[in-house]
Amino acid sequence: MDQRRSPSASERKRDPERTRALLLEAAAAEFGAKGYAATRTTDIAARAGVNKQLISYYFGGKEGLYKELATSWHSSAAEMASADQPLDQVLAGFVQTTLTDHGRLWAWSNLAGDSPPVDEAFLRSQVDQLRDRQKAGELPSDLDPGFLMLALMAVAAAPLTLRLTARQITGEDPATPEFVSKYAEQLSLLMRHLSGRT
Repeated sequence: MDQRRSPSASERKRDPERTRALLLEAAAAEFGAKGYAATRTTDIAARAGVNKQLISYYFGGKEGLYKELATSWHSSAAEMASADQPLDQVLAGFVQTTLTDHGRLWAWSNLAGDSPPVDEAFLRSQVDQLRDRQKAGELPSDLDPGFLMLALMAVAAAPLTLRLTARQITGEDPATPEFVSKYAEQLSLLMRHLSGRT
């Protein structure tokens, strides 16, 4: 027998926007720490300090919560990748996300491959933006924008996905804001070289 229950009227009336925000924040932390498959809704609810049934009520369950996070991240990332910013600044901004729960969530989803599918339109739009940057002369025209996007994503994520290697190469802790700032500066310089803006 299903033990789930609908949240009471008093639980729903407390502050739905705040409750949703708490659940999203807790979910990002849990998914970022454990990956999608290993994360339990009980742990998300406990971290948020709310009843577990509210996950189903607001998001339709764990998968809906994950997809809401992905949508939120895509919106934030689209703002960071705005076409009116130079590409070196865009790349540096994405490096900063390696210290966030969303950065870890993204890494988990790629390494484990067990996350629900999300809308791929965001990634295609980012490739289109790189193509537009090429047409505007910001990037060499002989680069394939899809492969370039993949390479830029990988290089931006290095402090997170290559943490041990980064420490061995640099002698510094890649999980610190200081390392991330230095790394972002170096990538900005590299992008300026690539675009001929040095």
